[in-house]
Amino acid sequence: MRPGPDSPTLARHKWVERDRSLAQALHRASAHPGLLLLLAGASRLGDGVVWYTAMLALPFVGGPAGVPCALRMLLLGLLNLVVYRILKRHFARPRPFVACPGVRACTRCLDEHSFPSGHTLHAVAFGTLLTAYYPGLAWVVWPFVALVAASRVVLGLHFPSDVVVGAAMGWAMAFGVLGLF
Repeated sequence: MRPGPDSPTLARHKWVERDRSLAQALHRASAHPGLLLLLAGASRLGDGVVWYTAMLALPFVGGPAGVPCALRMLLLGLLNLVVYRILKRHFARPRPFVACPGVRACTRCLDEHSFPSGHTLHAVAFGTLLTAYYPGLAWVVWPFVALVAASRVVLGLHFPSDVVVGAAMGWAMAFGVLGLF
């Protein structure tokens, strides 16, 4: 029996195809050398360098809010790591450079699976936390977070839905940690 036009299976198939098509279209931007260099750099910094540096520096340069912010960042990073690793293993979604013709990995991957985007999850979570404590940093933090998120799709490492879900999770988890203490 074939699925009807309103079946959940057909709707899911259409959604997956749209996600793939959008990943392929956005990946075409990697053909521009300057953009590729910018996004590869943002992705590399989003591996943790920026966030670890902030956590280590905040107690010394962050004023009275430095230690609480750094501690929350540490807690948030650990929670994010556990949650996203569980989800990656559970869903085991192949990356676009594996699943989509014409998409290549423009930089290295930290793990095998695509869903959700850990880089985006961490960037949005840490960005939310940092700007809650230091709103004046928003002009630097949010453009960097946007570059990290965009880099994941353009570099062929994630589907757009991986990035959207990672961003939503990061935002929710940051607000959860902000509400703890």
